[in-house]
Amino acid sequence: MNLYNKNILSKVINLETVLWINEDKPNFNDISNTLALDYKDIEDASNRLDKFSPLIKKLFPETGDGIIESPLETGGILKQALENTYNLKINGDISVKCDSHLKVAGSIKARGGIYEVLKLAETIAIDEGLLDINDDYSKLAEPKFKELFSKYTVAVGSTGNLGLSIGIISSALAFNVDVHMSSDAKEWKKEKLRKRGVNVIEYDDDYTKAVAQGRKQCKNNKNCHFVDDENSKDLFLGYSVAALRLKKQLKEKEILVDEKHPLYVYLPCGVGGAPGGIAFGLKHVFGDNVHCYFVEPTEAPCMLLGLLTGKYDKSSIKDYGISGVTEADGLAVGSPSKLVSEIADKLLDGIYTTEDNELFKLLKILKDSENIKIEPSAASSLLGPNLIESNKNSHHICWLTGGLFLPDRLYEEMYRVGGR
Repeated sequence: MNLYNKNILSKVINLETVLWINEDKPNFNDISNTLALDYKDIEDASNRLDKFSPLIKKLFPETGDGIIESPLETGGILKQALENTYNLKINGDISVKCDSHLKVAGSIKARGGIYEVLKLAETIAIDEGLLDINDDYSKLAEPKFKELFSKYTVAVGSTGNLGLSIGIISSALAFNVDVHMSSDAKEWKKEKLRKRGVNVIEYDDDYTKAVAQGRKQCKNNKNCHFVDDENSKDLFLGYSVAALRLKKQLKEKEILVDEKHPLYVYLPCGVGGAPGGIAFGLKHVFGDNVHCYFVEPTEAPCMLLGLLTGKYDKSSIKDYGISGVTEADGLAVGSPSKLVSEIADKLLDGIYTTEDNELFKLLKILKDSENIKIEPSAASSLLGPNLIESNKNSHHICWLTGGLFLPDRLYEEMYRVGGR
């Protein structure tokens, strides 16, 4: 470990906020063909989601056309508010990617979670001889398919939002669903799942324990599918589709991305699956013209610790006496994804950390400036443009990861805290 990383590690252990720059990040073109997945895999996931759009439209009419996608909103007033609050000048423009308002699941987890369960349903139906790849997939909502899927169980370990995503889509298809939830999971998320008939299993332990129990449940049961947030390639690819859709949105808004007009993207990170998948997709679409940064709480910097020490998923915040207790419940993870951490050092430009009190302040700033409601986890992305050096032609995207279903009474209290 070089001196720079040692200094950053010391600050992380002391719970100081840091900005770590990945000084060893290679050019993407030099390593793209060495990765386990490639652009064709992203396209395959995108095409599969398009095929499922008639089914999604039938099950969730609120999606309109059956495409679960979030708007890209310009943040001119947000930029001014951030500059005034932090007394600095931000070069370039700012947008917010509102996965906080994705239909069906209300968070970034709607992407990967729903994709994995839909692909599972497709596989089962094809294996049973009831579905052909050329069929209209809306037929999967018919009673005979629900009877088929009711013979199977889908299980997942979650701090909250992934559990919501998996629970909502799985129950809509008539799968049995077990969501193993860590002590960090919010009570309102558990209740929302129970109202859909989902079996919520609670633990007085962290995310790692919940995942381990979910994995154990499905280990020797061929009719039980475990959605592995730490290692699933299907989850990862479901998230990566966001990059193809973002490319289209940027074009529609006439936002240029090239060497002279770099794109900076700030992604809240828990175990790493969602931000890792999105970063993977973005690098395949924009190459080295996009700069991806993860953000973690000072009390749960699992991905940063893994990259600094080179231990990846074998590293735990508990090894360093870090609590994992944070209001950013979606980011309250002790160890990072093996799948993501092994490629993150090749894709990421850096990681920064933030304290909980900053999250509430940023949550309030976004509401006051753009009238957008988010969870504390999502607010962490808003700090990025303040920290990263850029030129006047840059464009910054703060990825908002959750908030649609957050109860108003809880949100109003968070907003009040942000104003103190």
